[in-house]
Amino acid sequence: MTQGALITAISLLLVLASGTSWGYRDYFTLEQKAQLAKVQTVLVEVTALTDNGAVDSSAISEVAIRRMKELGYNVVTDPAQPHDVVFKVKCEQRKTWEGTTTMGSDADLPDSPSRVWKGPACQLNYVVGGTKIKWQKEVRTDFLDAVEAAQKANAGDPGLYAMAKLKDRLQDYDFPVLLTADWGQADRLLKVLDAPGTSELRKLKIISLLGEMLADEALPRLQEALKDKNLAQQAAVALGNIGKDSIPILINMLKTSKDPELQAAAAKGLGQVGGLHGDPSIIPPLLEMLDAPGIDIRVQTEIAWALGKLPDKRSVEPLFALDRKLQKIRNDPPDPQIKKLKEAVFWAIKQCYTEDQYS
Repeated sequence: MTQGALITAISLLLVLASGTSWGYRDYFTLEQKAQLAKVQTVLVEVTALTDNGAVDSSAISEVAIRRMKELGYNVVTDPAQPHDVVFKVKCEQRKTWEGTTTMGSDADLPDSPSRVWKGPACQLNYVVGGTKIKWQKEVRTDFLDAVEAAQKANAGDPGLYAMAKLKDRLQDYDFPVLLTADWGQADRLLKVLDAPGTSELRKLKIISLLGEMLADEALPRLQEALKDKNLAQQAAVALGNIGKDSIPILINMLKTSKDPELQAAAAKGLGQVGGLHGDPSIIPPLLEMLDAPGIDIRVQTEIAWALGKLPDKRSVEPLFALDRKLQKIRNDPPDPQIKKLKEAVFWAIKQCYTEDQYS
């Protein structure tokens, strides 16, 4: 993977991670959480529907089965066989709306069910203990009209063409990792992370999910990932989600790394862990580096955002000082990086400065 492609992939993962809320797990009963944590055998049910009715779904089923096995699950297709959970894949030439279960920013994620999409799509969900869980994902083709697309491709039957394209989308979409994270099986994700042949993109996705899961058991592995330049940036952000034990690691990374991207990731992680746990120990090192000699503007920007996530009166004067310095800079055309820094500093000042602190 080229450096440009890696940065693009990391950026996408950060967007997806920032929109993910694991708080919805609270609706699970204790019994359901226990069941999901122990899932080993998965019943896969696949339906393929075209304008002419149901068609052979074996090719799509093969993809779903093979990919679930990548995570070490036993897979069955006969409902009469013992199983712990039912994974359902419904693929249609013209999608029938089943309703979204996502809320807020989650509803805007690329794999969330779309109310307006009426073209070819596969809807993914699962059932445990006879209850359909509020986890729903959707993959779509890059064309809306299967008839028109099949004609352009000289592909024959539009329904079968749509199913073939949806099969390809399922092959590329990492639903097994997302399911495993939703079931709270961090140990299984860690095994895949360390497995020979695991792609760099999948490693990045797993690291991001481990952070979102607040998986304490992942802390040693994320520390190890900091040594890998291709994984360190995402690992630093994930560490910020996990817990206060990551603070010394992130501070050291912020102060000693020679790579601005890693320093910026460390600052972002400190903002996350500080805001999540209300730990004021992150403030002094962030302020020390806010306008340090030679500091990269990208690092300054993440430090400013981080300071705003844990409002502290110690941050006010340094932020005002940096703001005054920035206001003296005149660029034509405006420097986009300076603009981003100004926005971050302005937001952080709004978070940290309140009249009651000085009354």
